[in-house]
Amino acid sequence: MKVLVAHASKYGSTQEVAEAVAATLQDHGFEVDLRHVGKIRQLDGYRAVVLGAPIYFGAWRKDAHGFLERNREGLEVRPVALFAMGPIGDSPSQKDWAESRVALQKDMAEHPWLTPVAFEVFGGKFDPARLDITDRLVTSLPASPLHQLPASDLRDWAAIRAWAGNLVAQLQPASI
Repeated sequence: MKVLVAHASKYGSTQEVAEAVAATLQDHGFEVDLRHVGKIRQLDGYRAVVLGAPIYFGAWRKDAHGFLERNREGLEVRPVALFAMGPIGDSPSQKDWAESRVALQKDMAEHPWLTPVAFEVFGGKFDPARLDITDRLVTSLPASPLHQLPASDLRDWAAIRAWAGNLVAQLQPASI
């Protein structure tokens, strides 16, 4: 069974999670293609799709939304699992985690036709040294929630691999 693991990663953190998801699915016998959403033109040949993107300032990346809209017809007939990279920082609160889940659910409401077989929010990674000039300017503003936030990496690799392992049963072939 061939599965597409797609990601909308700007700085590489979400791509690294997508790589772990892809490797876990491969370990369970799936044939997997790992691709950035901007490089995917069609879904022919894939029996299921896993899509991951970070939540920036309370919203899923626009290129992930674009992927969903461009591929609506194909996604409606395939199992789809979603993940988002959420809270960052030294010690996010339960409220931060809940807000990330709500943000993902809110964004998915823009695609009422989509019924994911699974979705999860993982802790994110933030490295102010890697920001491009635009993001650096935004985070330098005192009103920014990222103002003076130190580097952090909240990705729980065991949880990511466990979630991907649980997808095996949920990504069963659809009738396409």
